[in-house]
Amino acid sequence: MHLTLALGGGGARGNSHIGVIRKLEREGFHIHAVAGTSFGGLVAVFHALGYSPDEIEEMFSAVDQTQLYGHAPNDGPSLLGLAGAAKWLESVIGDRTFDHLKIPCILTAADLQSGREILLSEGSLVGAILATIAIPGIFPARRLGVWELVDGGALDPVPVAPARSLAPNLPVVAVVLNEPMGSPAQTWNIPLPEYLPQVILDRITKMRYAQALDVFLRSLDIVSRAVAQYRLEVDQPEIIIRPQVIEFDTLERVNVRDIARRGEEAVESVLPGLKDLFAWHNRLRRAIGV
Repeated sequence: MHLTLALGGGGARGNSHIGVIRKLEREGFHIHAVAGTSFGGLVAVFHALGYSPDEIEEMFSAVDQTQLYGHAPNDGPSLLGLAGAAKWLESVIGDRTFDHLKIPCILTAADLQSGREILLSEGSLVGAILATIAIPGIFPARRLGVWELVDGGALDPVPVAPARSLAPNLPVVAVVLNEPMGSPAQTWNIPLPEYLPQVILDRITKMRYAQALDVFLRSLDIVSRAVAQYRLEVDQPEIIIRPQVIEFDTLERVNVRDIARRGEEAVESVLPGLKDLFAWHNRLRRAIGV
């Protein structure tokens, strides 16, 4: 039972992708190719490199999440930097490129210069990851050649079409990490330096600019959900898996294993439909003699 995965963005919620992959493999499904956006792109690369879900979970759990941020000297304007994340990625992935992957993989990003979606499938894996996770304004844009790249979720929160391009004859399973339209907008809690006294942190959150940022981020949440819903309606993945992780903040420090389990539970809930889909595909293939 071969399929292609489209792993959506969602920051810390994306750890649920680990559980999705683990459960699919345990149920006998073979992931032939994978496309990922934002945190989904991060998991996609590690899976395509040949790491098992257990290995990915172990590596992600061992990361000191307080050390991921911070600006590098040449960073562009942003609220937070990714210096810590870049250092960790370089220590684990090094100079490996897409040529080192075991299965086909595409990451997506949005180019601020052309306004287009960019499909990343060659060159440095670390560079591609830092581009696809560059949440606009929160993290610095990543320059690759003539491109000025930000998080692929700006245009395509769940990369179904790129996933389908990798294996047009296989069903696409889309893993969606945001809520459908119609529920209250969510804000983000921006991590602030831990050395600041709590009284200062409280004052910062009550400042006019902080409140304005909250309105902007909640509006961004609505836009992201709308774009995801419209793209899913157009691109029509065969199966949608939606882990119940909405209560976790995009930049929250989380227990990786707990969120990964949410992914396993989400697969369990769609297993009957997934197995019916493959039974139908097999009947169709026999009927046409393939």
